[in-house]
Order: sequence, then C-alpha cells, then structure tokens
Amino acid sequence: MQPESERGTIVRPVTPRGFRDVLPQEAAEREVLSRAMSDVMSAWGYGLIETPIVEQYATLEAGVGGDMAGEVFRLFDADGGLLALRPEMTVPIARLVATRFAGEEGPYRLRYAADVFREQASMRGQSRQFTQVGLEFVGAQGPIADAEVISVLVESLDAAGLAEFVVGVGTVAVLRAILASAEMPQQWSAAVLKAAHDRNLVGIDELSFAPGVPTAVAQALREVPRIRGGREAIEQCRLAAAASGVDAALDELDAVWELLERSGVAERVSIDFGIMRSFDYYTGMVLEVYAPGLGLPLGGGGRYDGVLAEFGAPAPSAGFAVGLERLHIAMAEQRSGVAVPALDAVLGGTDSLAFSAAGRLRAAGWRVRLSTRTGIELAAEARRAGATQALLALDAGIVRINERGEQIGALDDPTPEPPQTTVPATPGGAL
Repeated sequence: MQPESERGTIVRPVTPRGFRDVLPQEAAEREVLSRAMSDVMSAWGYGLIETPIVEQYATLEAGVGGDMAGEVFRLFDADGGLLALRPEMTVPIARLVATRFAGEEGPYRLRYAADVFREQASMRGQSRQFTQVGLEFVGAQGPIADAEVISVLVESLDAAGLAEFVVGVGTVAVLRAILASAEMPQQWSAAVLKAAHDRNLVGIDELSFAPGVPTAVAQALREVPRIRGGREAIEQCRLAAAASGVDAALDELDAVWELLERSGVAERVSIDFGIMRSFDYYTGMVLEVYAPGLGLPLGGGGRYDGVLAEFGAPAPSAGFAVGLERLHIAMAEQRSGVAVPALDAVLGGTDSLAFSAAGRLRAAGWRVRLSTRTGIELAAEARRAGATQALLALDAGIVRINERGEQIGALDDPTPEPPQTTVPATPGGAL
C-alpha cells in the first residue's frame, strides 16, 4: 500500500515528459556558456531584453505561419483568450519592437537568453523545453547587416570555447527565384519548399521531373541544393541557375562574403545552398551552425524582412539563435571543458566567528561556503566541494587547513584577493 501524508496519499513526483531538471554543475556550465556568448553580443552593442513566456496565439500564428501550428503549447486564460508558450524568440521580439518601440528611430540591436517551448509527440522522446541564446538586428539591411549577424555568431561560439564548428550560410532568395521562374502551380512550389525544409534532396529531384517543369529549372533544382563550399560556390550557383534571375541575390551574398573575409571570420563559414530554414518567414540570408559529432544544427537564423509588417511596423530584420543544450553537448563531444569558477574556500568555525569572517572574505571577492565542521572533516568537505582552500575562523583570525586538518598558517591581514589557481593537495600541504 502507498503511504499516506496528513492530507492523504503521498504523491510520487515525476518530471513531466520532455522536461528535465538541471543540477548545479551542469547549470553552472550552462551559465558560463551563456554569459560568454552574451558578453560578445553586448560588446557589439546588443542590449538585453526579456519577453513573456506566453504570447497571444494569433500573434504567433501571424508571425510564424502555419508550419508550427501543431508544435505550440496552447492554453486559455481566465478571460477565455487563447495563448501559447513561445516556440521561438523572433516573433516575440518582433511584437515587442512593433509595440514598445513604435515611433522610435532604429535600428535596434537586441539580445536574449530565454527558454522556448515546443510540443512533441510522446513517441518521439524529444525535449519540449529549450534554452536559446541569440540576437535580433532590427531596422538594418544589406550585406553589412548580414555580415554583422554572422560575425557576432562566430565570435560568440569562439568565446564560448567551442573548438570546431562551421557556420553554413545560404539564401532562400535563390530557391524562390528558381520557383518563380518555373511558373508552375502553387501546389508544386509548396511541395518543393517542403522538401527543401526537410532536406529531402531525393524529393526535390522527383519534383523536378514533374510535367511542365522547364528544363533549365529542373536542372537548377537538382544542382543548386547540392552546392556548397567557399566563395567559389557562389559562382557555381550563378551558372547552375543562370536562367532564373538569381544575380541580385548572389551579388549580395558575395558582398557578405567579402566583409566576412575582411573581418577574419570567413574561415569559420561555408556557403551552403542546401540550407532552407523550416520557418516560412525567411526572405534572404539563412544560416545554420554545425559541429562535428552532432547530427543536428547547434542553431540557426537568417533574414526575415516581412515579419514586422504583419504587426503594422515593417522593418528589415535578421538574427540567430543557438540552442544552449546542443552547444553544451557539442562541447562535451569535443572534450572542451567548460571552466566554471571554483569555490575559493569552505570556511568552518563557530557560527558567529565564521559568519563574520565569511562576510569579510566575500567583500574581498572570495566565493565562500560556510561549514560547521573543523579539522579533518572540514578538509574533507572542502575537497568534496572542489574548493581551493579550507579555512577556519578563530578568535585570532582566519587560518588555513591542510588535507590532514592541521592548521598551517594564518590568512594574511588585510584579506588578500581570492586564489587564482588551485593549490596542489600534497601530503602536509594546503588544500
């Protein structure tokens, strides 16, 4: 029989499917990664914003389009309004700019670190909550704006410590131009776009042989999504789709590449005309981040010049989002440790002495945890906590403790700066 509490049967708590708890060590590493990326964005002038985790369902529907309608968590509020947990951050930020910055002169550089939510079927076993770190550059367009977004992404991942990654960059304008030149029914064009979203090259090939597809268009559909590489890939695409009027889009992409070369980040970038993001709102440049050993992109983004027009405030926009969970996994796959600041000391002693001494240490910048232990037990606790030092508060001041629990000297007065490196735990030495 189940035991009972004072109010009835005890509930056996479980974490909801697709959600998980993040324990201290992992949470600390995630915090370090997020802060490293955010610091780079801040250095480029991007200001931090926060938006509600819920949006009006109609707002998301207008901004995202129908392709995510089955993936959002929907709920009714007490007034009967239909809300949804945000499935991504672009539309909430577009809504914020359209409403809160109305009448103000742009451009706006905005960054975020936020949780997003997507419904998944039980059988898929996938996460339903993700943390994204990213930015939106609203009110600017042209090669320099696209190059800025790509450059900040590369620098952010470098700052996070990810050793190996590639940013694939393409443009949806090329495929849209090819489809427009085909002059085929809308149903056929939609099928090609869906196959492109799914990275289904075989499906695109099959659709290229549909009755009525012009020969030049059919050939471009089979060749263009497979073109990738450096700057030479742009010219390959120009030749493959010469009959579809893609020069303007490719000229802009070429100008972006030149800026990336000038800024020194082009070595991290690859042109990839197979990239077609799954949202309907992208209008030009699109990007995805790949890391060896990870079968899914770490993140992505692009240009979405039409979203704010849905809210009555048209403005060119571009941005990216990196999945913090996937970045963390990629770091582990590459054996790139995340350097979490260590606890500087575990401080023991009587309550009044230790409490006062810990305050002085923290005022000097130390990370200090209080303990009721002394001697060898205090030393053992400091070792388990990964602390650089074990300290003991006495009437005469603060003393250091070695791994055998022996006092080995007083801490300097005035209080020194916190230790920068871990003191080796050698026999008879300090922790």
